[in-house]
This record gives sequence, structure tokens and C-alpha cells, in this order.
Amino acid sequence: MSNSKHPLADMLSLQDFSDAEPDLVQFVSLEDEEEGSADKYPNQVPLLPVRNTVLFPGVVIPITVGRQRSIRLVKKANKGDRFIGVVAQKNPNQDDPGKEDIYTIGTLAKIIKMIVLPDGNTTIIIQGKSKFEVEEVITDDPYLTAKIKLIEDVMPKKSNKNIKALVQSLKDAASKILKLNPEIPREAQVALDNIDNTIFLTHFLSSNINATVADKQKLLEVNDFEARATLLLEYMMKDIQMLELKQEIQNKVNTDIDQQQRDYFLRQQMRILQDELGEEGPEREVEQLRLKGERKKWPKEVVKHFNKELDKILRLNPGAAEYPIAMSYVETLVELPWNQFTKDNFDLKNAQKVLDKDHFGLEKVKERIIEYLAVLKLKNDLKGPILCLYGPPGVGKTSLGKSIAKALGRKYVRMSLGGVHDEAEIRGHRKTYVGALPGKVIQNMKKAKFSNPVYVLDEIDKLSSDFRGDPSSALLEVLDPEQNNAFVDNYLEVDYDLSKVLFIATANSLDTIQPALRDRMEIIEVTGYTLQEKIEIAKRHLIPKQRKEHGLKSADVTFTDAAISKVIEDYTRESGVRSLERKLGSIVRNVAKSIAMEEEYVKRITPARVKEILGSEIFDQELYQDNEVAGVVTGLAWTSVGGEILFVESSLSRGKGKLTLSGQLGDVMKESAITALSYLKSHADDLLINYKVFDQYDLHVHVPAGAVPKDGPSAGITMLVSMASVFTQRKVRANLAMTGEITLRGKVMPVGGIKEKILAAKRAGVTDIILCHRNRRDIEEINKSYLEGITFHFVETVGEVLALALLDEKVSKPMSLAVDENLKSES
Repeated sequence: MSNSKHPLADMLSLQDFSDAEPDLVQFVSLEDEEEGSADKYPNQVPLLPVRNTVLFPGVVIPITVGRQRSIRLVKKANKGDRFIGVVAQKNPNQDDPGKEDIYTIGTLAKIIKMIVLPDGNTTIIIQGKSKFEVEEVITDDPYLTAKIKLIEDVMPKKSNKNIKALVQSLKDAASKILKLNPEIPREAQVALDNIDNTIFLTHFLSSNINATVADKQKLLEVNDFEARATLLLEYMMKDIQMLELKQEIQNKVNTDIDQQQRDYFLRQQMRILQDELGEEGPEREVEQLRLKGERKKWPKEVVKHFNKELDKILRLNPGAAEYPIAMSYVETLVELPWNQFTKDNFDLKNAQKVLDKDHFGLEKVKERIIEYLAVLKLKNDLKGPILCLYGPPGVGKTSLGKSIAKALGRKYVRMSLGGVHDEAEIRGHRKTYVGALPGKVIQNMKKAKFSNPVYVLDEIDKLSSDFRGDPSSALLEVLDPEQNNAFVDNYLEVDYDLSKVLFIATANSLDTIQPALRDRMEIIEVTGYTLQEKIEIAKRHLIPKQRKEHGLKSADVTFTDAAISKVIEDYTRESGVRSLERKLGSIVRNVAKSIAMEEEYVKRITPARVKEILGSEIFDQELYQDNEVAGVVTGLAWTSVGGEILFVESSLSRGKGKLTLSGQLGDVMKESAITALSYLKSHADDLLINYKVFDQYDLHVHVPAGAVPKDGPSAGITMLVSMASVFTQRKVRANLAMTGEITLRGKVMPVGGIKEKILAAKRAGVTDIILCHRNRRDIEEINKSYLEGITFHFVETVGEVLALALLDEKVSKPMSLAVDENLKSES
């Protein structure tokens, strides 16, 4: 049978023999034999080994005989009773098979026709009659002769439902194979429909399925009809699956070829139309990009890389998926500013005016910018410094970047880093990835269109990291003046110079900034504003801005200084001016509503009008606790939104010397309280404290508000004074605040955040502040106007603190009875 066709394609091949007998073109079944005809079959027959073929009972097939032994066998059998035993070879490559090389189960066949071909081969047409088993091989010369035992098929019961279902499934599977294989003649379906004998149906299909000789031999050897039909159906279903997959692949290939041919013709037509209309094609596009590249001030390495990418594009099919990616890449290279700079404005006096106009205060920051301009003017070449503006929210850190850009005459670019957790946001993606983009650093440089913008990295302390990388580590190369002249973005793949960029970072806290990144930046502290500064900022910037945003003119509403001061003191409590701007916006909106509704309103905003619009005061102006009670002391604290004052309260109760701390204190504050108590116990005689009080009274230290977490060493001397006050029952000086860390030896240590703490104390009306003598240098750096009305007391030891803080006057009726009186009565 032909290997290029499906086996069922040969079902009608016998019609090609014009001299074949009429019964050759019919499918002969075992039922056509007369009853008892099996007795006429011989029990000793010559064996004909065949390659790649298994003969089944009732099936007619042609076989070409080429081996000399086989030719002698069929010639002698054709002259005799014409019966031969057809058995399959185990190894088709064996030219002279013996009894070990053949299967023991075969099919008794009758030679119907023998045709001698011109090439010497002989073709015989045989019909299978019955299965047999080789019992004994008698001779092997001149050919194999064996004694056989006939095997009868077990006839199924026609009433069996399983048999009926199997037979129908076999017919359906055969029909499906015929439909899936166009090589099989359509007449085969008619032949298949005419088979009524169920056993012959399995033999016929087994003979013609697309299966190996070993699989067909298994079907021949199975004598039970139901088992053979089930196994046959399994092979046929595998054949169907292969045919379906083959058809699907062919259809897909044909579709792809058709689509490619269609695209090719369409592109050819498009190219002709573009030439007629004078429009650009891919080649023209590439040439235009090459001309743009020639006008760029590129390093030699970039020029070489760019031209190489353009040459690669010319080799690509415009319809290929890589084409738009490659075009996007070279367009990015062309659009980036390479050694294109804006001319810096070296008029330092003008720069000072711009900074003063846009920002009130911030003298240290302004001075640093003017220094940078001065060096740049003298040297005309300076690597961009990395400035980090550090301070509470709302003090103008981000807007300061715009003013610097305006003063320098440079482009302004801002990149928000809050919540960025993917390293690719900084370094970019590899261009081989789907949807690859440069990092935000390069993207913003493309927007700036110049190589020396003022680049604000906003909220650098709020960078985060996860499994996608650490962006803060990726920023190390960006912000290092020694490295950023050759910054490599993953998308660009070439060095890009960032050394001429003036980077300005902003942060609310330095604690969360990676130490290596912090080391690359010059930290400039931007502290909060005083009351006077906030009034000036409101008059110069906030109120005009709110009037403009709400569509009002200058004559529509005016504010008195007292009204602005009331908003600041009674409705906001912050270091910056963001809440102040919102409150002023509420007042301006109220005025805008009155104008829009044509209602009468008061144009001049006074403190009374502020209360009428904003409602009752949010913050109390009087912040001090009653200092007639011993143990209440005012401390100073630093927070991320500026400075605040806090109170430490201590009280005694009869007990066994237990220490209780409350107010959500952190570990450091708890340790400060324990240190303070230990100091008092060891110096009780110096402070005239009866030592028995430590054993017979419990001490409770509370820091309101209890819902706010607090930590840090700054409250060390505050807790000590509070405990000393309650133990000695001596009053604490009024309008006094303090901050400082203590040691077990009684030394006072310096603390940070001095300016914020002083501003908080001044807002609260504090007149005296106790500080460590080593904090004097912090006071010297603060503007003198911030210090007006405050007296500073610099101390080195706890003894000095107690001498300043505690009065000689004792509390008249502390906690119903004085502690020392209780101790006397007990004694």
C-alpha cells in the first residue's frame, strides 16, 4: 500500500485490475462461505511472510512478491489448491525470515489471481479466509511450511446494546476519517455503508486503519469481538485526532501565507501611492532620522550606535513586530537633548530679587543658591550640586525649585518619588521587553528638551522597595556628581550625561533615606515659620492667590493683620502654611458666595468676622496647665510637621514605691523616666527629699495627650523637673519650657530640632527656655527675629536645671496633704 495516502484510500484500488474477477470489487464476508466449508481448508499450508501488512479474514488485498523463495511458493500454490498462510514479519528489514522472525498468528488466504510483472516480480490478489495459529513449522526449504490450527471468531449477540453502540461508533469514526482525508475517494463511504456483517466490519477497518504492523497484529490476535472493537475504536480515535491536527495546521499555514501575500501586495500599492503623493515611506523615514542625528551633538559612541540601529531597521519588514519597537527606540535617541544647554542668567542681584519675591524667609537656602550662581559665573563650569531641602510639610520646599529655575533661567522638571517601588521607574526597562520605556529620569529630560534643567526629586524619603528592586539604590548613580556624567539607562543602552543638571531633592524626614543616598546630598534644613513670617506670607502670596483662584479682585476683600494672626493662632497649628492657605480659602469662598448671590457683605475681614465664618476656635490660645499644682512641667518636642510643646505630669499616692508611666511613651522616653528617678534617689539628700518617700509612695508620670505616641530623649530634663517638683512639693516657674537629654551622672546632653521647638514655644507664649549649653551653636544660626521675647538659659548639669526651674515657694495644699507632713505623722 502507498505510504503517502491514508490506508482507506486503497479500499477501491482493486478496481484498477481490469482482468480481475467480479467478486474482487466486492467486500466478501465470512457469511458468504457455505456452512461446513471450514472442513475443506487444509491443516498444513506454506507460509508467506509479508512486510508492513497484516491480512484479516474476508479482506481482499494485492501483494507484490519479490523474494525468490516467496515467488516459488506462490507459483506452486497457484497450481495446487491455492491456499497459503499469510503471516506478518516482526522485522520488516529481514530479507530471509525464519520461524523466529514471524508472528504465530496469521490468516489463511486463497490466491484469486496471479500476475507476473515485466520486472520479474509477481503480484497476487488474495482473500483472507480464516485466522490460524502456527502449531509446528515442518520445513523451511525451499520455503516455510507449517501445520496450523484454525481459529474461529466469537460471534457477538446482535441484541447486545454495547455491541450495537460499538458498531455504530466504528462506523461514525470511519465516516469522520473519510471526511477529514480528501485523498480517500468519496465512493468509500458507499462501500462502508454496505457492510452488514459486524465481524467483517472490524476486520475490514482493522486492515485499513492508519496503524503500525504491531498494532494491527494485536487486533488480529484478539478473538473476542467486543475487546477487538474497543481496541480498534481507540486506534481510530487517535487517527482522527492526528487528521484534525494536520488539517488545523494546514489551514493555519494557508491563512498565514495568504495574509503575507495580501500584506505584500498592499504594501507595494501603498509604496506606489506614497511615491505619487510625495509622502514618506520607511526608507524616507529612516533617512530623515539619520539627518536629524547628524545635527545632534553626540559622542562618537552614540553616533556609531545610532547608525547601526538605523541600518538594522532598513533590514526589517515594516509589518514585523520588531519594526515599531526599533523605530520608537531611535526616535527616543533623537528626541533626547544631547549637550543642548540653556544660557544661565548670571545676574546675581536679579536672582536674589526673584528668590525674595517668591519666598519670604529661607535665607540659608537662598544664600546657598546665590553661592552656586557665583561659582558658576566665575568658573563657567561646575558640576551640578545635589541639594536636599529637608523640613516639615508646607514650608515651600517644592515651590522653591521653581523659583531657582526662574532665577537661573533654566527649564523646570519635577519627578514625584512618593510610593515608587520599581527600580525600572528610575533605570528603565530593557528595550526587548514588551511595552519597554526609558526610566522617568530620561523621560523628564526628553520633556525638558535641554541638558541642564533644574530637576526636583520630590518626596525622596518616601521611596519604597519590594521584589521589583530598590529605587533608592538606583538613584545613587543619578545623584553622584562623580558618576552621573555617564548614567546608563537600561532602555538607552548608551551613556547619558546628567552632570549639568541641578538636582534638588525634598524630604520630610532623613531617617528613611538610605545612608549611601543621603551621603551624596547636601542637606539644607528648611524650618517652620514664625507668626510674623506667616502673616507676611499670607499677605504677599496666599491671599492674592486665593483671590485669583476664586475670581475676586483686590477691592472685593481685604484682611487685617489681626485677622490673619487669629487664623494662624486659633485655627492652624503647623510649621508650614498649607493649612493656613486652606483656611484663608474658606474665608475667600464665603465672600465669593456673597458676591455671586448679590448679598451684602463686609469687605474688611476682622478677627470677629473670621470667627463668624470659620466657627469656634480649633486650638486654645492658653496652652499652659495650672502651675499652682506641683509636678506639672512644660517640655518641647519635635515632630515631622514642626515643633510642639508637651506637658509632663507627676503625682504621688500611698503605696510601695511603684513607678507607673502612661501616655503612649516609647522605649527611649521610658528609659529617660527611669534614669530621672534613679538620679533623684541617689541625690535625695541634696534636694532635701525624705528617702522614705521612695518606698512608701507610688509615682505616676503621665504625658498627655494619651492617644498620641511619643518617643525620644528630649524630655529627659522635663521628666526630672516634674518628679523633683512633686517630691519636694515646690512650684515650677511660670512660662518656662525646657528640652534636653540627661545622664545618670546628672549631665545635660544636647538635642536636635531646636528651631522648630523655639517656634512652638513662641507660639505658645513661652518666655524662658532651658537648653544644653552645647545647643548654643544652634541658637546662633537662627534669625534674631525668631528669638525676640525669649530668654535662654544654657545649662550643663541637672542641678542647674532644678535651680532655674523650681521655686522656693511650696504648694499650699498639694493632693490634700503634703508628702512631708504624712511622713512626719507616721514617724
